[in-house]
Amino acid sequence: MDCLKPEQRKKNMQRIKSKDTSIEVILRKALWKKGYRYRKNYDKLPGKPDIALTKYKIAVFCDSEFFHGKDWHLLKTRLKKGSNSQYWIKKIRRNKERDAEVNEDLAFDGWTVIRFWGGDIKKHTDECVRIIEAAIADQK
Repeated sequence: MDCLKPEQRKKNMQRIKSKDTSIEVILRKALWKKGYRYRKNYDKLPGKPDIALTKYKIAVFCDSEFFHGKDWHLLKTRLKKGSNSQYWIKKIRRNKERDAEVNEDLAFDGWTVIRFWGGDIKKHTDECVRIIEAAIADQK
């Protein structure tokens, strides 16, 4: 269960960043080291991809497991037991819907969309880079 007091929870939530998160920085550094150039938080595209390889029309999103609902059925069950459960269930469900809408919009415009979970980026950065390189090869 949640052991934090509301004031501490609020303080923690305020510190969560939407740009330049650790997972984004890890992946960006790995791509830069390989010689790939990109745009960060590219606001000319739907969803403002965390990394946009405009030359290849590849949009990369670095999704946190909690806010984007990884293993949604398990997370939803866990959230139901916590405080403010309806808020979080509604918020994460909407995030998932928005992710799907953004994927569809970008695909319609000819972009390849790649989404990675934060844990995968941290544990398997090289594999994430290989997936992006495979998408680049498909564009050539």
